Amino acid sequence: MQLASVKAVITGGVSGLGFAVAKRLVAAGARVRLFDIDAEKARAAVDELGPNSARFLAVDVTSETAVAEAVGQAAAEMDGLNVAVSCAGILGVGRVLGREGPMALDRFSGTVMVNLIGSFNVAKAAAERMQGNEPGEDGERGVIINTASIAAFEGQIGQAAYAASKAGVVGMTLPMAREFSRLGVRVMAIAPGVFHTPMVDVMPEPVQQALAGSIPFPKRLGRSDEFADLAAHIIENRYFNGTVIRLDGAVRLEPK
Repeated sequence: MQLASVKAVITGGVSGLGFAVAKRLVAAGARVRLFDIDAEKARAAVDELGPNSARFLAVDVTSETAVAEAVGQAAAEMDGLNVAVSCAGILGVGRVLGREGPMALDRFSGTVMVNLIGSFNVAKAAAERMQGNEPGEDGERGVIINTASIAAFEGQIGQAAYAASKAGVVGMTLPMAREFSRLGVRVMAIAPGVFHTPMVDVMPEPVQQALAGSIPFPKRLGRSDEFADLAAHIIENRYFNGTVIRLDGAVRLEPK
């Protein structure tokens, strides 16, 4: 798929990885709709991207109704939809058995709701729209990219909820790609390592430096534009389908 022909919805689209993807696509001539809940950041994001290329829709990805309505609105505004990128996520940090007792179930379920069920909500709503697209080369009608994490494979102590939610994203990639093959819709996931995002910004500087030092090469945190470049390449390369790509500088997380 040519990037200039992309009509995309991007969750978590007003900051971090999602905004980086939006910038990369818009720079190539795409049109995007930013799904997020942060209206204040959204104004700055749309101003930077340009109102002719991007608009903000306030969407809670955990709501089936809200997502379906927003996807429909986005498709109507852009006269179509052929790409969906899910970057909305929360950390949900906490030990299963902490000093104050067992983890509250709503913390665990809330993390799964945003990271996993939110991605599922967007994927199914987007695929429903994409199936009606005119097929392009190889019969392609659309691309769905979800965001996993290396924590899905090497979750650390205190990441039980986060790792479980991201492992779910990994687990649904292949079966969803297999199911959507009849539609001409590809499904991929990116599993980023330790990236410089708003989630990391809240960590103390010594912690950030320690994280950077743990990465084999290059010895630094990942950059959001590197994530965006990979997302763009996945969209362009039709042979990417049904798999999860680690983008991590060869790091493997230690227990803590």
